Amino acid sequence: MTTEPGFINAEVWPEGSLEVLSQFEVDQLKSSGAGGVYPLLRRCMLAVLHADSRSDDARELLETYRDFEIGFIQQDRGLKVSLRHAPAEAFVDGRMIRGTRELLFAVLRDIVFTRNEIIDDPRFDLKTSESINKAVFHIVRNARLLEIPAEVYLVDCWVGHAISRDEYDYSKKVGYELGLRGLNVCTGCGPGAMKGPMKGATIGHAKQRISGGRYVGITEPGIIAAESPNPIVNSLAIMPDMEKRLEAFVRLGHGIIVFPGGVGTAEDILYLLGVLMHPENTQQPLPVIMTGPKSAEPYFRQIDEFVAATLGDAVRQRYRIVIDDPTEVARQMHAGLQDVREFRKQHGDAYYFNWRLQIDHKFQQPFVATHQAMSELDIEDDLPAHELAANLRRVFSGIVSGNVREDTALMIEREGPFTINGSRRIMTMLDRLLAGFVAQRRMKISSGEYHPCYEIK
Repeated sequence: MTTEPGFINAEVWPEGSLEVLSQFEVDQLKSSGAGGVYPLLRRCMLAVLHADSRSDDARELLETYRDFEIGFIQQDRGLKVSLRHAPAEAFVDGRMIRGTRELLFAVLRDIVFTRNEIIDDPRFDLKTSESINKAVFHIVRNARLLEIPAEVYLVDCWVGHAISRDEYDYSKKVGYELGLRGLNVCTGCGPGAMKGPMKGATIGHAKQRISGGRYVGITEPGIIAAESPNPIVNSLAIMPDMEKRLEAFVRLGHGIIVFPGGVGTAEDILYLLGVLMHPENTQQPLPVIMTGPKSAEPYFRQIDEFVAATLGDAVRQRYRIVIDDPTEVARQMHAGLQDVREFRKQHGDAYYFNWRLQIDHKFQQPFVATHQAMSELDIEDDLPAHELAANLRRVFSGIVSGNVREDTALMIEREGPFTINGSRRIMTMLDRLLAGFVAQRRMKISSGEYHPCYEIK
């Protein structure tokens, strides 16, 4: 191992998984050309090694560590990974932090498995809902996220990372109350409030002498550099795209708590409500609570008014809003999970994976934000509620992409902002909602003025 200020060169043995790779897989990982996964692997591994950063600028990270390289050494005893110009904060006294090493090789595991066993495998036709369902199951099973025998205790905590200190502290208090009730936490694995519930839950678990608490992180390659896994995550899965990431959340989680965030959180809410509004999901219990401190109340009231005005007032039956009361949030969630348990028990459903939940194909198709794709989204008053929810989610997805993804940000710099078209009524409400996010500084964590990546017609 060699060092220089801020950087380390080292060789690392796997921790947790994927000790052995075939020569074909190694060659594939090394390749930076068509069909190779080296650029993707490099970006994701760098994000894990730099997980303590507070920056959400992916381009800044890649520029700072532009000389970072990874290599693979095949030995009879298994695989060793070489790192050149790696972030020094991933090491203590010359040895990589164990949790970091586990997450590093989780990245390698998921990228290799997804490419070879899912994307390139003819068994999976990712153009059909059934095949996508199976693909999501196989990826999370390979990532060891399924616990058998399972209990109903995994709570998804959804939030953006552009939050205030007050909101972060609140998310930690909610996590603490969840931990006291023996509940485990799943988040997008990033910083900010994605870390808050996990941090609180660790204290709650410790007080109850609960060992082996689960702190599950689910991410995807496009945003991992901006939302690097926080150090509390002890189970990580990298899904191929945002849509499969969201599906993994709703099929693994037994209840969902939505904390204040920004446009990304609004995207998650539209996805969730669109799924729950499917006619075959009307009897499906899935407790959903939107919560935050008093300062976050305007954020949730804006979203509540927007979804009710666009999707219909009936959508309000699928969620509750609880403001500034962490104990009540945990009580309501714990009670709601009992309903989930009874429903699955009565129907013979698995506790560890919600197969019964129907997810429309429109919510499973990956959406690539381009100027043409954004301008062609159908956002009209006469659309069925679930179709409108799907298209509004894509609007928010495109804005998130423009805010945090390096390739999308570069495209916008070249070609200008996205154009969003639709009915005058919905566009007016959308403009008001997004302006509120900007005014509350909910678009980016970084300081400075926000420059919209979109314009509304």
